[in-house]
Amino acid sequence: QVQLVESGGGLVQAGGSLRLSCAASGRTFSSYIMGWFRQAPGKEREFVGCINWSGGNTYYADSVKGRFTISRDNAKNTVYLQMNSLKPEDTAVYYCAAAGVSWNPWLLSQRTLYDYWGQGTQVTVSS
Repeated sequence: QVQLVESGGGLVQAGGSLRLSCAASGRTFSSYIMGWFRQAPGKEREFVGCINWSGGNTYYADSVKGRFTISRDNAKNTVYLQMNSLKPEDTAVYYCAAAGVSWNPWLLSQRTLYDYWGQGTQVTVSS
């Protein structure tokens, strides 16, 4: 069982930056692939990116590639989402999630592969 708690959301102007954190409980954090998703009002939850167990591999949605960076600190049971050059269309509730599967980035964009989810944190980007 893994419990996830996101933090770091808020209001930022377009072009600004935010760093989200996702703290995980449980001793097996390092065995999970960690993903970030987001959901804007009236839209489906969409994949943002993911990171493998060691942090050596990441994969991003095209919409955030080059602007967002995912990292993890297994000693702190925490995964991060650094968001730069934010745009109003990045406004959404951001969720972290844990998947106990093999590293296959082309499949990891699917929500159904993730076993555990956080409660989400709101990010609002003003124009």
